[in-house]
Amino acid sequence: MPDMRDQQIDAFLAGTDWAMARRAKLAGDASNRRYDRLTLGRDSAVLMDAPPEKGEDVRPFVAVAEYLTGIGLSAPRIIAADTEAGFLLIEDLGDDLFARVLERDETLEQPLYAAATDALIQLHRAAPMAGLEAYDPSRMTELSTLAYDWYLAESLGPDPEAKAAFGAKFEPVLAENAECSVTILRDYHAENLLWLPDRDGAARVGQLDFQDAMLGDRSYDLVSLLMDARRDVSADTRDAMIRYYAAETGQEAAAFERSFHVLGAQRNLRILGVFARLSRRDRKAHYVDLIPRVWDHLMRNLDHPALAGIAARIKGDLPAPTPEILERLRR
Repeated sequence: MPDMRDQQIDAFLAGTDWAMARRAKLAGDASNRRYDRLTLGRDSAVLMDAPPEKGEDVRPFVAVAEYLTGIGLSAPRIIAADTEAGFLLIEDLGDDLFARVLERDETLEQPLYAAATDALIQLHRAAPMAGLEAYDPSRMTELSTLAYDWYLAESLGPDPEAKAAFGAKFEPVLAENAECSVTILRDYHAENLLWLPDRDGAARVGQLDFQDAMLGDRSYDLVSLLMDARRDVSADTRDAMIRYYAAETGQEAAAFERSFHVLGAQRNLRILGVFARLSRRDRKAHYVDLIPRVWDHLMRNLDHPALAGIAARIKGDLPAPTPEILERLRR
């Protein structure tokens, strides 16, 4: 017997041209959202099911999608919406995630990452989206302490004094190296970008999972792209894209690289905490498998001179992800 949510989906689709479409599940993400592909003849669309009772809200997705398409980027077009019930019917941008394309042909790494960098350049040349919250040093510091709240606490035990001392030292470093000047999408990586080669320019990069957009530093999404938690980006590609972005946007190269590593440390600390939380609280233990790569990214960030004043503290506070530490996080 269909459950109540399935009945609500049927009612939502009944008000569209897709009521008779065939439905097939698509892969989900770390949220409570689920996705179905709808097929009707030769046409297809994607159903997003984001239950409000589980903390989901589709309204930011709609707003950011409309902003992105308005500046010439390829976010999914909204076909139908019931924002109160948490249903969206959106354009199907296909299955060619950057990660899957690169699994088939690694030689496309630089062209794809150059296209993704071009999309960021176009995003950052546009006026920022109105009404966004600021991803400012205070917010970034708070989120970076997730590494202490979850990664440290769930592996060796909580240390509130170390957490407080870290925050007091890290926030001034962020304040010196980060500006809230552009729209940032915050989850900009190869599992959330689709290759659309039949489109032109920056529109060749399909955008997904952008509903948490904020006003932040221009290096942040480039860090997300090039220090990917899920795949290894070659050093040649990483360095080339940093230089390319800086040159195309008129940034002083050394200053931009400094910001890249400071924002990289913030992001990678946050992800360490998020992945530990996903395993320990949400029972999604497979995220632990990604922690060693995130740790390696963090160590690379901490090697930059801009972080010399805090690197030793972070390395002393947080344990390296040894097999024993990872096993504790999986339990």
